[in-house]
Amino acid sequence: MVRAVRGAIQVESDDRESILAGTTELVSAVMERNRLTTDDVISVFFTATPDLTAEFPALAARKLGFHDVPLLCAAEIDVPGALPRVVRLMAHINTERSRQDIEHVYLRGAVALRVDIAQ
Repeated sequence: MVRAVRGAIQVESDDRESILAGTTELVSAVMERNRLTTDDVISVFFTATPDLTAEFPALAARKLGFHDVPLLCAAEIDVPGALPRVVRLMAHINTERSRQDIEHVYLRGAVALRVDIAQ
């Protein structure tokens, strides 16, 4: 079955190291909590709030071994009052897990985005 898993993390600042470290933490947590390998991942769509421009979040996934997984980055819409410095992802995965068993991951300040499902 194909499922989607969501996640987000608020990073410390708009610098390359913060974006890569935060994205690495997020991708690693999604993979661990859902017991995934890169072979299970079909594609990953990353977004970043407009205040994050120092690096592409997908680079962190490449450094984690996502060499043959299609990755895409885009900017979130600039909504007034939105949480700043957030990297989000939506990964499409092959899994036998039910939709209810997928663990969506919201870390650091991004927990506020989905209090209903943040872990």
